[in-house]
Amino acid sequence: MGLKRLTGTTPQRRFMTGLDFSSLTRQRPAKNLSAILKKHGGRSSNGQVSVRHQGGRQKRFYRQIDFKRDKRNIKAYVASIEYDPNRTANIALLHYADGEKRYILAPIGLKTGEQIMASVNAEIKPGNSLSLAQMPVGTFVHNVEIVPGLGGQIVRGAGTSAVVLSKEEKFVQLKMPSGEIRKVLGICFATVGQLSNEEWKNIHLGKAGRKRHMGIRPKVRGTAQDPRSHPHGGGEGRSGEGMNPKTPWGKPARGVKTRKKKKYRIT
Repeated sequence: MGLKRLTGTTPQRRFMTGLDFSSLTRQRPAKNLSAILKKHGGRSSNGQVSVRHQGGRQKRFYRQIDFKRDKRNIKAYVASIEYDPNRTANIALLHYADGEKRYILAPIGLKTGEQIMASVNAEIKPGNSLSLAQMPVGTFVHNVEIVPGLGGQIVRGAGTSAVVLSKEEKFVQLKMPSGEIRKVLGICFATVGQLSNEEWKNIHLGKAGRKRHMGIRPKVRGTAQDPRSHPHGGGEGRSGEGMNPKTPWGKPARGVKTRKKKKYRIT
């Protein structure tokens, strides 16, 4: 799934690029696995803006994705590879042998008509899900569990994958897309392969209206505002921040550690 350059009939479209959907299945999402995604415009229950720069997007359907892959030892064939407006990677519709249908994240190389399975003894091929302890060193994986049975929580973006580096006792060392080396329990499940739509990061939107269709409102630099609206504001002519970077509410920004130490618990 590559990129296509649009015809430059207007100044906005001259440098615009988009994804080539010719390889995807053209069909509506499964009715029992989709629902209209509600819009909140970045506002809380009392109507006040709680998240800035959000609002006014195109209507879309949310597809329920099976991140757990908990239908074990049951074969399924890939009915379609579809576009999902709610995530960067493509998704695949599975038809299980018992009649159930589920969506999963589609890795590179997965094609319609193929059979895949989630099992401890599954074959090492794109789309199959098995525990990290059963995967050989050097395997590319995605949709990795952190807590066993909770479902995949990391490595879910388009074109990303983690690599199984080594195994030590009950842990498996993974090299994350960021380059971080991380320990994960070997009984945690993951899916084999690199996620599809790797060209997503190279899209050139081309015009502001395309961003508004996504529900993203314009952002104004702090140095372009007045001093009553932002700590970086004010001054004659073009001026820098003139201080340690701050948020509009005066708190330190850029460089402050925000990672929670005890977010993930491994036992």
